[in-house]
Amino acid sequence: MNYHPPYLDLYASGELTRRAEQLEGMLASCNICPLDCGVNRLEDEIARCYSGKRAIVSSYCAHFGEEPALSGTSGVGNIFFGNCNLRCVYCQNYEISQRWKEERKNEVSDERLAEMMIELQNDKKCHSIGFVSPTHFVPQMVKAIEIACGMGLNIPIIYNTNAYDSVEVLKLLDGIIDIYLPDIKYSDEQAGYDYSGVKDYVKHSHLALQEMYNQMGADLLYGEDRLVKRGLIIRHLVLPNDIAGSEETLKMISTLSPELTLSVMSQYYPTNTVNDVNAEKSERILLINRRIREREYEKVLDMLGEYGFENGWAQEFESQDYYRPDFMNRAEPFKK
Repeated sequence: MNYHPPYLDLYASGELTRRAEQLEGMLASCNICPLDCGVNRLEDEIARCYSGKRAIVSSYCAHFGEEPALSGTSGVGNIFFGNCNLRCVYCQNYEISQRWKEERKNEVSDERLAEMMIELQNDKKCHSIGFVSPTHFVPQMVKAIEIACGMGLNIPIIYNTNAYDSVEVLKLLDGIIDIYLPDIKYSDEQAGYDYSGVKDYVKHSHLALQEMYNQMGADLLYGEDRLVKRGLIIRHLVLPNDIAGSEETLKMISTLSPELTLSVMSQYYPTNTVNDVNAEKSERILLINRRIREREYEKVLDMLGEYGFENGWAQEFESQDYYRPDFMNRAEPFKK
């Protein structure tokens, strides 16, 4: 039996339209993410994420670097949104996440965003649509999904997020998102402030993860093609000098369920810090201005068994170069 995304039923009942309208209304005094900036984005007022009424799409393409049970043979149809609600000093996508003035020229209408989804499904034959860094563009994303349903969209939707998400918004995504793919970054609030510029990352990411778990549970639903169609996959990027607080993160996730699926990543490379001449002057930056060491990575992998995790994937240690994008090539940022 072919997978039937629940968002198609929401579309047929009119519920998807109602949620799209509710989310769009939240832009009038924006509280789409935990920053709660309160600006009127419907009038193109901008605040922390430097984003107004229209979505910004920096690139869209078939991407083969996701987890094996997502990428398959035809890849995930990733849509990379520009700008971000975080300020990660090591961001590997800094070319599109932190060059706000340049990215505003890549604004697209909801209709065009829907067309991109259909192109990825029909022309590229992608197995799913992956929205990358979608938090600040959830209203536009949901509206585009509604439009795309009328154009024949019928593959899973992946929400690939930094996990600094609003629980209120996530509740409105219940039944719209097929696969949650959060990256849990830190277990210490000071680290979240020092390296991503928000004072309450841990609090909000844990609340967001709890809501995703409430919606999906621990089990993944696989299709006949052996690819994941629905569920929760939790990413964790290992950082140098244990800045991520990996053991506390794994302990927290295990309290939800050790049956959850993890994706442990070794791909850290200080892309943005080495491009910031001021970064060299900061002691906190010096702690992460190198690749991780093999022993640092192995230590985290050893912890998986200690906390009962058996489901998921771990990147090869030598993966830092493979996963580094070049967004100067917008059509194929992962070509190398």
